This record gives sequence, structure tokens and C-alpha cells, in this order.
Amino acid sequence: MTTNKTNTRKRSLLMALFLVCCAFCMAGEPYSLSTVWAKGSRKQLCFFWISDSGRNGFYQQKKVGEKMGELAQTVMPSFVIDSGDTFHGTGIESVDDPQWVSGFENIYPHPDLFCYWYPVMGNHEYDGNSQAVMDYSHKSRRWKMPARYYTKVMRLDSANTLRLVFIDTTPLQEKYRHNPEKYPDVAAQDADRQLAWIDSTLTASHETWTIVVGHHQIYSNNSLGYGDNPDLVKRLDPILRKHHVDFYFSGHCHTFQHIRKLGTEMDYIINSSASLARPVDDKAGEGTLFCSPAEGFIACALTPEELHFWFINYEGYVIYEFGKKRHE
Repeated sequence: MTTNKTNTRKRSLLMALFLVCCAFCMAGEPYSLSTVWAKGSRKQLCFFWISDSGRNGFYQQKKVGEKMGELAQTVMPSFVIDSGDTFHGTGIESVDDPQWVSGFENIYPHPDLFCYWYPVMGNHEYDGNSQAVMDYSHKSRRWKMPARYYTKVMRLDSANTLRLVFIDTTPLQEKYRHNPEKYPDVAAQDADRQLAWIDSTLTASHETWTIVVGHHQIYSNNSLGYGDNPDLVKRLDPILRKHHVDFYFSGHCHTFQHIRKLGTEMDYIINSSASLARPVDDKAGEGTLFCSPAEGFIACALTPEELHFWFINYEGYVIYEFGKKRHE
């Protein structure tokens, strides 16, 4: 009886936190993106973004994968960004690890999700054989990870281009570098070399839009137990601000967040878990525009006028959206 009462209190608390967060950051009722997509301009480059998905189909992962497939049939994404922790627990052992099937191939089987997937390493990838995460690119038609950090340019047309910079945030943090037993591949990575590469890549970039994608958050205001990341605030954020990056994409916190900080026009977007989300704080942190504990994914569209984002829960409903106008 005591256990049942405790569980009931926990469920009530989580629901209360969810409603508080929704009341703070939602405008209007949730809706299905597929029902309104046809009303918008067809001249757009659509892509999906997921994070922290690896649960072998359990919790909400399979449901999120199904909703991604349903939406993909309508919007036809050109590619998918995966910001890490594709495999939780102890990562994977090889390109033949059964988790590739149970946690990836069987979860996203819809034919319109057989576009290119561009992943980054999460800390759980470093729990196992991190090299195998890249090597799977030679086995899979859609898994495209040429290196631990790399860059891609996408084009809507000659006047509307998007620079994506995929980075490896785990080696940039001392807590992982100083734990070789759990993360044996981390200490072998040259953090200063990667930071220099990020700086030089952004220096040479002249695209209309720039998005940097990493697994770990720089700032986090509302995820219980996951606040600002001091190593990334110190080492990474100044480089991104120096080059006026438009967006920093991350995961790790297992919550949806949209943050804007004083002193920069960059938007910090945290994607929720595509399988098992975490509770949020009941107080909005500084710069918080949106927060939610819902599982889900994000759909994005590059148009001639803006970059637009829809935060979609595991039931397939848009719970938040915003757009950012292009540079003049």
C-alpha cells in the first residue's frame, strides 16, 4: 500500500511539473504537423533531429520512431541528425553488435527515413567501442559518420545554404578524460586539436546559416540534475560566439529546451530523449523560452526566409515551434 501511494505521488508530481512547464512555454494547443504542412511553402529543405534514442525499442523509442516515419511520409526529410547516445548502457562492441538491429534498423524502418543520418558521439558511445560507431558507415547505406568531428553543407538554393558542424563533446570534458576505465577511448583524443578545427572551420564558413551539433549541452536551465556544463562554457561557447553561430544543437539532458542567453544571438536547443525523458525543474531558468519533459524529436525546415523548428512529442503532436529569420 505504501509503495502504491509513493508511486501515485511520483506520477502526480511529474504530471504537475509537466503542466507547469507547458503553461510557461506553450502557446496554443498541440497539433499534428502533418495536418498543416501542406499549407506552408513547398520550397523548403526539411530534416529531422533526434537524440538519446538508444533503448532497443523500449519506453517510447518505438513510438517516436513510428511518428518519425509517419511524418517523413508527408514532409520527406532530406537527412536526419543524431546527436548521440544512440546506444545507452555500455555502448556497442562492433559493427555486428545486435543493437544496430534492435536499437536502430528495426526502430526506423520507414522507407522515407532511408535518407542519410549524420551522427555524433555521445558519452555512451565511449562506454563501448567508439571506433565501431564510425565503422558502421561502411556497412550501412544511411549511417554517415566519416570522423569523430566533421562538417557538411546543405543547399536549398544558391542563396540559402546551411553549414552543419558535427563535433565530439565528450573529450572536451575533464570528467570523461579522467575516467579511463569506463571511457578508454576518450583520453586518446586531442581536445585542443578539435577546438582548433572548430575555430578554423567556422572561420572559413560563409553559409547563410550555421549549426553546430554536439551531444552535451552548454547551458541547461530546467533539466533536473543537468545544469550548465562548465568545461563547454569555458572552452566551446567562446568559439561559437566569436563566429556568431546561429544554433547550438545538443541532447544529453533528456528534455526539450530552447534557451537564449544575454550577449549572444545564438539559440541553444536541447533535444529531448527519443526514448526515455527526464523530469524538468518547476522553475524557469534564465533565458528559458521553452522546456518540456516529453519524449520526442524535432523537425526542421530551411526556407528562403527562415529556419523553422517544430518540437514533436512521442504522440506525434507539435508542442512548441519557432522560427528564426535569415541574415540580411
